Amino acid sequence: MSAIGDVPLLAELALSLGLGLLIGVQRGWTLRHEAAGSRFAGIRTYGLLGLTGGIAGVIEPIDRPVAVLLLGGAALLILFGYARTARTRGSVSGTAGIAALIALACGYLATRGEARIASIAAVTTTLLLTLRPQLHRWVGTLTEAEVGAIARFALIAAVILPLLPDRALGPYDAWNPRQLWLVVVFVSGFSFAGYIAGKRFGATRGTLAMAATGAMVSSTAVTTALATRLRDEAENAPILIAGIAAASVVMQLRVMLLVALIAPRALESLALIVVPALLVSLAATGWALLAARRGDGATAAPVELRNPLNFGPALGLIALVMVMALLVRWLMERVGDTAIAALLALSGIADVDAAIITIGGLPAGVLGARAAGMAIAASVLANTLLKAIIPPALARTRRGWTAALPLIASAAAGTLAAALLL
Repeated sequence: MSAIGDVPLLAELALSLGLGLLIGVQRGWTLRHEAAGSRFAGIRTYGLLGLTGGIAGVIEPIDRPVAVLLLGGAALLILFGYARTARTRGSVSGTAGIAALIALACGYLATRGEARIASIAAVTTTLLLTLRPQLHRWVGTLTEAEVGAIARFALIAAVILPLLPDRALGPYDAWNPRQLWLVVVFVSGFSFAGYIAGKRFGATRGTLAMAATGAMVSSTAVTTALATRLRDEAENAPILIAGIAAASVVMQLRVMLLVALIAPRALESLALIVVPALLVSLAATGWALLAARRGDGATAAPVELRNPLNFGPALGLIALVMVMALLVRWLMERVGDTAIAALLALSGIADVDAAIITIGGLPAGVLGARAAGMAIAASVLANTLLKAIIPPALARTRRGWTAALPLIASAAAGTLAAALLL
């Protein structure tokens, strides 16, 4: 091999060494206070393990038994080192041994054409090792219900989803089992993220943070909860109004994220309508917070959120999506795109996500990108106007109308943008 041809190989070996050293830096820093000779391995050892894996990867195409012998010998040394450390310390911890094996494997992958995977694995390992104190504290705060929720989410996202068929089934080929189950994954994931964020902020961040994270579960539910409390004169009305406006902001951001993931063709036209509405909601949130700061300092109790990782709402949404998908395909044979878009827009009164998921599952050629984006935008505006009715209806005071104004203004801004787009 020419000198020029050796350059990529030397770069791969250098990467193998570097990835081992990366893991070794973290391990060496963590164990820096331990007596010399008592550590399982230091930065040099981890670097050499990465380089050993890289050399094995280079040798394998030439002499596979020698490569296997080299990897096996390194793995045995790691095992002996772990056994010695466990015996002398009287405690068992597999972290150092597993980190060493990962360094060895990353070095091997780096010279076997998988440099990207090797780099991701090494960086992720280093990050996990660095986050040890935070992770331990977080685990210590978990309840039994939350641990069960994490396990259930792993089941639906990592086990059930890959096993489902990814093809059209049912009447009119309207249902794709994997795409339908993806609804459960998205809804449950957003809900649980909102729950964890709400618990993390807690009462110290007040109603605003809880309303914003709660809107990841349901902005309508947050609006209803806060509007009910507007009746109480002891509550800080500007904080509650800020929470309602912030919930609308989160809903609009969540919609654009879902569209980017599920129906990206509709994102451009959707953003042209929703972004003005979003900016109005943000301005209303800021105005309400300034009003609260000038107020009497009363604080509102945070919105109470239950653990949202139950399958009821997600399965209900699947049922709605299945009915809508079947109805849309039935209409495809009888009416044009305009009627389909109108149907999807009206569905936003009940659930914006259902319209997004239905559009994402439509066959290519049904509803152009502009029509799809406007249909989703119309569902967002319809949902926003529905929420604007809630505060006056529940609060039955002037406060209720004040809380409705940001939602009305947001819907008006989006409607104006849609009119200009048309």
